[in-house]
Amino acid sequence: MRILTRETLRSFRRAPLLSALSITTIAFSLFTIGLFGLVAVNMREALRGISSRVEIEAFVLRGTPAETITLAAQDIAAFPEVASVQYVDEDQALQRAQRELVEFKDAYRDLQVNPLPASLEVSLKEPYRDAVHATAVAKRIEGFPFVDDVRFGREWIERLDRLRNLAGFVGLVIGLAFAAVAVVIIGVTIRMTVLQRAREISIMRLVGATDAFIRGPFLLDGALKGFLGGVLAVLLSRGAFELFRRNSTTALHTLVFFEPRYLLLGILFGIAIGLGGSLVSVGRHLRNV
Repeated sequence: MRILTRETLRSFRRAPLLSALSITTIAFSLFTIGLFGLVAVNMREALRGISSRVEIEAFVLRGTPAETITLAAQDIAAFPEVASVQYVDEDQALQRAQRELVEFKDAYRDLQVNPLPASLEVSLKEPYRDAVHATAVAKRIEGFPFVDDVRFGREWIERLDRLRNLAGFVGLVIGLAFAAVAVVIIGVTIRMTVLQRAREISIMRLVGATDAFIRGPFLLDGALKGFLGGVLAVLLSRGAFELFRRNSTTALHTLVFFEPRYLLLGILFGIAIGLGGSLVSVGRHLRNV
């Protein structure tokens, strides 16, 4: 291990410009992926915020006893998909309409009888905020005899589902494309390092060095460059994020950065592609020696 470390550090000193180029290439390749990842993460957070508004509203027949509604609300709250159930009586419904629908304020003021029914507002847990689960829960609620009508905005939820699926698919495709480009560029830069030391490799082969012994310094060199490139990419991503957030409008101040586990994953990915590029480049050269 001491020999591998010494040879790796020697390669850095021997070709500092090429080593810096390799690290910078890895960093900017991962930085490009990171920028797209930030867009994807914040888009997912925005969609999650919109999906939190997915709600089922069950309108109750007039004259239904309060005890019946209370027991039914407890049953509905026990559904595995349901997060909470809130009962809104006729007076609360009218007050809410007067507060939210100000254009009809005068019409509501002249009412002799409250035309708005009581309702149960059912919120779903995060994994179940889609059209399939909302429809299933709505059908079960419709089975209660005191329920007059159930609404949950099926078309709106279906559009939200399509948008989520499209965002996930596009994110996967573009992310894989950026990753492939990064691997190719990194492989080329590491190949340059291998070619620079082609004579040294030939001499090592002549004196009986095994392929594993020859590969060792290159693999450690690639892993170290991948690690440094990953750390630099994380710093660049954080800097770009802070710069954008500082210059964005107030509405965009809810932007989120990567969780620590994703940052660690990015650094590990840098190490992996550094190792992979070194392994492929050295292996190809050894087959031709």
